[in-house]
Amino acid sequence: MAREAAEKPPEEILSLWKREQAQLKALLVEQDTEAWQRDPAFSGLQRVGGVDLSFVKGDSASACASLVVLSYPELEVVYEDCSMVNLTAPYMSGFLAFREVPFLVDAVQRLREKEPHMVPQVLFVDGNGVLHHRGFGVACHLGVLTDLPCIGVAKKLLQVDGLENNAQHKEKIRLLQAEGDTFPLIGGSGTVLGMALKSHSHSSKPLYVSVGHRITLESAVRLTRSCCRFRSPEPVRQADIRSRDYIRRTLGSPRPPTPEQESSFLRTVRGRRRPS
Repeated sequence: MAREAAEKPPEEILSLWKREQAQLKALLVEQDTEAWQRDPAFSGLQRVGGVDLSFVKGDSASACASLVVLSYPELEVVYEDCSMVNLTAPYMSGFLAFREVPFLVDAVQRLREKEPHMVPQVLFVDGNGVLHHRGFGVACHLGVLTDLPCIGVAKKLLQVDGLENNAQHKEKIRLLQAEGDTFPLIGGSGTVLGMALKSHSHSSKPLYVSVGHRITLESAVRLTRSCCRFRSPEPVRQADIRSRDYIRRTLGSPRPPTPEQESSFLRTVRGRRRPS
C-alpha cells in the first residue's frame, strides 16, 4: 500500500477516529479461533486472502483496491477483485485504516455476496496489526470489521513503544541467517508487539509480522512463512501485482518490463546489492 502525505485532518476528525479505534479495539481477539490454526500443518486451511491498494502515479487520491484469494497450500489465485477508488480521507500516521479500509471491506462484502464459498479463511494485510501507536493498526481494523482472521505484514519497522531501527536492531537482523529465523519485537512496555521474520533464504530484510485479529502471533508467523515464495507472502504479493496491472490496463499506462528485460537489468545490477 502506498503512503502519501497529506494535509493533517482537523482535530475533531482525529478525536472521532481515536474514539472509533478504541471502540473497535475492544472487539479485538488475539487468540486462535479456528481449528486449522492449531494444526501444525494447517490442516483444514484451503483459502488465504490478500489485500492491497496501489496508487496512480502522481495522484495520492486515485487508487486500485485489490482483493485476491489463493488456494492453500498451492498458493494459486482462484479469485480476484480489483476496482478503482477515490480516497477522500486524508493520510495521517496511525490512522491509515480510515483512509483505506472502507474500500477493502467493500471488496470482502462483494465476495460474500457473489461467491460466499470463496471467502478466505484468513487475510494477509500489507501493514501492521497490534504493532501500532495505539495497538490497533490497519490489519486489526480490517479484521474486526470483516470478522475474519487477519495478519499484518509490514516491510518496515514501525517505531512505536520504544522500538527503534537502531544499531542493536540491525545487529539482530544480521543474525537472521536461515529462512524462518525470527526475533521478537518487544516494546518499552515489555509487550511483544510482533515478530521480525526472515521469510526467504535470499532476503536480507525481514518482514514485521503482527496479529491482526482472531489469530495468535505464533500461528501468524508460521502461516506467513509457509505462504512466502519470495520475501512477501504470496497473497499480498499477488494483490499488489494485480492492482498495479489493473491500473495499467485501465489507464493505459506503460507495461512493466518483460521477463527478458528484467533479467537483463538484474544481471547488470547483480553484485552491487543483495536482494531484499
